[in-house]
Amino acid sequence: MKPAHLIDPFRPARGAPPRRLGRFMLWCLRGAWPAILLAAAISALSGTLEVLAALLLGVVIDTALEAGPQGFFATHWPLLPGLGVFFILLRPAVLGLSAFASSVVVQPNITPMVQARLNRWTLGQAVGFFDDDFAGRIAQKQMQTARAVTDVISEMVNVVAFALATLIGSAVLLTTIDLRIAAALSLWLMAYFALIRWFMPRIRRRSAARAGARAAVSGQIVDTITNVKTVKLFAHDRYEEDSVRAALGSYRDKAAGFGQVAALFRVSLLALAGVLPVVLIGGALILWSAGEASAGDIAAAGAVALRIAQMTGWVSFTLMAVYANIGEIENGMKTLAAPHALTDAPGARDLRMRDAKVAFDGVTFTYGRRGGGIQDLSLTVRPGEKLGIVGASGAGKSTLVSLLLRLYDPEEGRILIDGQDIAQVTQESLRRGIAMVTQETAMFNRSARENILYGRPGARDAEIIAAARKAEAHDFILGLRDGTGRTGYDAHLGERGVKLSGGQRQRIALARAFLKDAPILVLDEATSALDSELEASIQFALHRVMEGKTVLAIAHRLSTIAQMDRIVVLHEGRIAEQGTHAHLLSRAGLYARYWTRQSGGFIGLSEVEQ
Repeated sequence: MKPAHLIDPFRPARGAPPRRLGRFMLWCLRGAWPAILLAAAISALSGTLEVLAALLLGVVIDTALEAGPQGFFATHWPLLPGLGVFFILLRPAVLGLSAFASSVVVQPNITPMVQARLNRWTLGQAVGFFDDDFAGRIAQKQMQTARAVTDVISEMVNVVAFALATLIGSAVLLTTIDLRIAAALSLWLMAYFALIRWFMPRIRRRSAARAGARAAVSGQIVDTITNVKTVKLFAHDRYEEDSVRAALGSYRDKAAGFGQVAALFRVSLLALAGVLPVVLIGGALILWSAGEASAGDIAAAGAVALRIAQMTGWVSFTLMAVYANIGEIENGMKTLAAPHALTDAPGARDLRMRDAKVAFDGVTFTYGRRGGGIQDLSLTVRPGEKLGIVGASGAGKSTLVSLLLRLYDPEEGRILIDGQDIAQVTQESLRRGIAMVTQETAMFNRSARENILYGRPGARDAEIIAAARKAEAHDFILGLRDGTGRTGYDAHLGERGVKLSGGQRQRIALARAFLKDAPILVLDEATSALDSELEASIQFALHRVMEGKTVLAIAHRLSTIAQMDRIVVLHEGRIAEQGTHAHLLSRAGLYARYWTRQSGGFIGLSEVEQ
């Protein structure tokens, strides 16, 4: 195995991310600890060599003074080659190995590993998790947290392990000179750590506040850019600019607050660092004047004091960065480590699809409110049946199919597919068995081929083209050209498919559903963006793709479902009527009034029946 591969960056983490810092870090880094500890050990060895360098300096000075100018080279010349081996070969080799372990083994692998784990967990969240937040903010939190975890580990390896080894080695070295010198260093270290302990929680809190404000800025900007067409149509450039400016103002205030405490921390530590050389060198001089220390001891104590004083600024800056990153990790953890609202039941098995029979058994779901959604609904869709679902806005149509896809769990009742409670099967297997085309078609900023291929990854080009032909999409796809010159099926569609018309997006989505070829097909206003002529042109394809499948089709345009085997009319979350198109018209009830009152083939969106 290559050294760079000592950490598997895509090894999944077991279980949910904990919501306490220490355990969260362990979850993020599980599997990487052997490489991290090895890198820390090499860094500690580098710190020990710094102390050894001071010790060698003292030995050389004492030996030179003892032997005198004439006798040193005659009797102690091997010291020079020894110094050369240490400073030219050993020390650079160990420091280089430490740099390699950090920059090649640890850092490049930790960031993708943490972000992959957080992204995997985030993708498992229920739809409501994403409905309640900005997409940009969630993405920012993932990147921010992964980077912060990497920085904490990197600094702990590069600096903290190095500094601790240097301090411990220095204490041991000073003990060999005189216990009183070592005691002076101990007192200084106590003051040093007391100062750190006072400042670090404050840095941590202000860093978390700064991270939250930064993520809010990203969320606001991404939200504006994502909806830039709406911004332009309503001439709200200034309104959005003011919103971003307000978010930036909050970030500026939080960043300034962090900067104030950070600056005070550094000044305090640097002042304390200046005390150390005075105390150690002064103490060694006092002992030397009393005949209790040698000139080499003075040199060694001075080298140690200067090295620690220099290192203090470096360490203080690093610790400030570590605690700032910890604040960012805690801030990201609050969002990203939220438990999943919808989980597979313990021991859940894959859905075994046989006949594709769907049954709603006394289902109630009101989104946690007293009204809305659906109420005590029972409905069976027979294998291969084509069921149309109509009703005014808010009648519960989309709620019905959202529950079937288990985007939400019923508050009461259950939903069965071929006799299997969907709450007891894996969500992935459930959704594999259902193809869906929605009113708001979702497109990726990828090629037309990739967008269609999303229905069944691994399908051949011939199958992709056949699906596009069925959806009446092939011809317009051949005419596509994006900003980089890619054409046809290779052309990218822009974010959320903005380069396509509504009808073109819907036909791509239909092609995706055709390619998936799932036993259950859900059409949620699947032809709403098509004009009547185009809709008529793909009716044959729609009926052909529905053959042999269980179909649930929601539509405001009643002409699209008039030929269904059965039509269910929902009103205030309950089934008001059901039957064939002709039967429902003959009843002169809700459906007949919808049919009579519709304008251009659509049910009035504000339709209210008295």
